[in-house]
Order: sequence, then C-alpha cells, then structure tokens
Amino acid sequence: MKIFPAIDIRGGNAVRLFQGDYDQMTVYSGKPLDVAMHFKERGAKNLHLIDLDGAKDGQMVNFHTLKGIIEKTGMFTEVGGGIRDEGCVSAYLALGVNRVILGTAAVQNFDFLRAMVEKHGSKISVSVDVRDGFVAIKGWQEKTNVEGMAFCEKLRDAGVETVIYTDISKDGGQQGTNLEAYEELAKIKGLNVIASGGISFEHEITALRDFGIYAAILGKAMYSGTLDLATAIEIAEKRVII
Repeated sequence: MKIFPAIDIRGGNAVRLFQGDYDQMTVYSGKPLDVAMHFKERGAKNLHLIDLDGAKDGQMVNFHTLKGIIEKTGMFTEVGGGIRDEGCVSAYLALGVNRVILGTAAVQNFDFLRAMVEKHGSKISVSVDVRDGFVAIKGWQEKTNVEGMAFCEKLRDAGVETVIYTDISKDGGQQGTNLEAYEELAKIKGLNVIASGGISFEHEITALRDFGIYAAILGKAMYSGTLDLATAIEIAEKRVII
C-alpha cells in the first residue's frame, strides 16, 4: 500500500480543516514547499495536493504554489481542488502532475468525466467525499443525493481506475477512520481505492493494507505528531503473506 501525505493549500499556506469547515482551519506553515521537502526527507514518495481555495471557488487559485512543489520535489503528485474544465486538467498535466483529481465536476458533469478518462486514462481520478452516506461537492459545502458507494461502482464502470474516498465526518478529528467503509470498497473489483479522512493510528494503516486498499492519505494526525510518517510508510509497504 502507498502512503500519500497531504498538503492542503489556502491563501498560499499549508493548512488543515476540521471536517471540511473553512472556519475551522489550522495553519501549519507559510511555506508549503518546505513541508513537502520534509515529507520527502521522511521517506515519502508521493504527495496529495489540494487547492482549498480552488475547491470552494472553482478556479486554480493556488496554481503557482503547487507548481513550485511539483517542480522542486520530483515526487509522484496527485492534485485536486477546483479542476472543473479541460483547461485546468491540461494545465496540471502539462506541469507534470501524475494524477488529476476531479470532484465536483465528476458529479455534476459525468459526460465531461467520461471524456477526460477516455483522453487521459489513469491520469484522471475522482474524489468521492461523503457526508452521511452521500457525496458532497464544492469543497464539501454542498451535499448531493448521490450515494457514495454506488457512485464508486459507477465510476469504475466508466473506466475510472482510482478513487479517493473520504468520510467527511472523520476528517481532521484524529479519532480514527471509517474502516468498515474501506473494507466494503476493497471488494469493488478493478478499482484502486485511496483511503482518506481521520486516519490516526498504526493499526488502521495495517487494516487498510490487509484489506487490499491501494493507498492511504495522511493529514492532521501526521501534522500533530499522533502518527509518524516514516513509521506509517514502513507499515504500509510490508508484504502480506497469505
């Protein structure tokens, strides 16, 4: 299993929100590039980068900050937040982003998602952010009537290879993640599932790995020191002997 430390950017700063609430924000660094380099020094090979301003406003607000991280770290990067048209997708892919994350656009314009998957294949992923079982969009501010698990299957059937599934109620709480959901999601054949939201303990990394989950995103627990990045990577990369 792979580990993706997260860097959420708002106003050029590396921040974390609590359950997607923009009014409950903690600023961790005014230099996101330094944060990324620290993760690399701790053994990270991948980065999960989100433009929070973009997610809320539907524009690439922090593009230049993300550009610096992508160009200078040389790590595998997936980027999301406000990517709602082909121009945004093309701009990030031209920058060297390995995987672009669609969220709101995938829910509101499924034909657009299909077109991007047909054109770019595995470089297109979808963020399925769930509140009370239903997908939320526009920076988690608006809940839809789209059921999360069923939407993941629909995405797989449309050719999407990778989804990032977040239980919003667990995000930023450092009380643990929704392991039951990931155990079910792991049963969807042909879909790489990235677990996100509330991962706080070493035993959760072990459980996700043993379920067959493709990757896990680490956020607040890592920033606060509750979960050590290097240790999480070591656990995630252990081979499971059956």
